[in-house]
Amino acid sequence: MKDKDFNDLLTSIDQARKIHKGKLKPSRVFKFSPVVVKNIRKKFNVSQVEFAYMIGVSVDTLQNWEQGRRRPDGPALALLKIAEANPETVMNALHT
Repeated sequence: MKDKDFNDLLTSIDQARKIHKGKLKPSRVFKFSPVVVKNIRKKFNVSQVEFAYMIGVSVDTLQNWEQGRRRPDGPALALLKIAEANPETVMNALHT
């Protein structure tokens, strides 16, 4: 690994630590409302069970997102952002 890349990585870890402790605000935050998650699923014209299986989450998790009890994060959030922008690409990638 090059020195510059390593130093960038250390800086990122330090920033993540500060964000976690509340000393620094994240530079960007993505949030989905329950309606958006449901609308994304409807773009695929599938049931909750089928969509949950397709994106690798439990049906309970998907229902919690759609009903506003929880919010997607991490890889699921990234996948939903891509699915919202280009559902055909997601369908092709997931071979469904």
